Amino acid sequence: MRQESLAMRRAREREYGKDSTWYFQFKYAPVTGLGYEEGIHRRDPSSVIKIGEVYYVWYTKSSGSSVGYDTGDLDAKVWPWDWSEIWYATSDDGVNWHEQGLAVGRGEPGAYDDRSVFTPEVLAHNGKYYLVYQVVKHPYLRRSKEYIGLAQSSSPDGPWVKADEPILSPACNGEWFGEVDNRHLVKHRGDFDSHKTNDPCLFFYKDQFWLYYKGYPMGEQLTCAGRETKWGVAVADRPEGPYTKSVYNPITNSGHETLLWPYKGGMAALLTTDGPERNTIQFAQDGLQFEIQAFIEHPPEAGGPFRTEHSDIHPLEGLRWGLSHEINSPWHYIQRFEVDERTKHLCNNKCNH
Repeated sequence: MRQESLAMRRAREREYGKDSTWYFQFKYAPVTGLGYEEGIHRRDPSSVIKIGEVYYVWYTKSSGSSVGYDTGDLDAKVWPWDWSEIWYATSDDGVNWHEQGLAVGRGEPGAYDDRSVFTPEVLAHNGKYYLVYQVVKHPYLRRSKEYIGLAQSSSPDGPWVKADEPILSPACNGEWFGEVDNRHLVKHRGDFDSHKTNDPCLFFYKDQFWLYYKGYPMGEQLTCAGRETKWGVAVADRPEGPYTKSVYNPITNSGHETLLWPYKGGMAALLTTDGPERNTIQFAQDGLQFEIQAFIEHPPEAGGPFRTEHSDIHPLEGLRWGLSHEINSPWHYIQRFEVDERTKHLCNNKCNH
């Protein structure tokens, strides 16, 4: 009698063979104005929003090579996103971009954001605009904590007014071992976000503000599934907070940069890079309990999708196109991603192309 292997049982129970409308492949194309430039890093684009006839995007910008932590110089640029600021650009077509200048800069010496501000995301709500982003205080060490900041404006062109303090902080309930600046040495690790909170993504959802973010634990390890990163969410009645972290955190077991979009009352998400469920599209009807819908090949890195008002017409309409960064060069730059039209037969007829 024929028996069923564990592999085939998993495939049957998890419906690996279903013809999923959640599945697509991606293609990439260069953009003008934000592409490769010697000596400059542009990376981590926000979601793209359209105001009138103009597209807007915000991103991390810095200059100069990074040299790592071990130079002994506390002012040395340790990562491409170190000594960064948030800039923005506009476009008439989503392909040809015009850099407009600085949006949010570093704070004054001694401020919580005096070293670097980076990895922005944008929310337009009730005639106001909100940027959420990562911040680091000087000096930038291996054990440095990373927080989430917020700035708001009545215009996408600014000026932007920063919150007086971070809106979200690491759990800080682990304990380092010894005095050496080694992030892997701990007495106890604490929560999944005991070391860093970063990659924020803000939504007005269920009449509250939901702040999705990525967490790193103290003593983070490299496993067979990649880095030990997971996502959490915190909820507030006002965009400035105070935010309360969900009792369900972490709400994913995988994923690097957060990328989410609304769909029919729930939240869809693209998880990439790290974790056992990396490179999957997932969906949570309640915004919390995510389940895998499809496995994705070559997803955009640090993708910021175009925020359409029509994301309910198809599961992937909120991911139809956007911007991502490319790091396979000495200098990071921004490119465009799109759904590959060769796979559009998997999309229903209501999709806009």
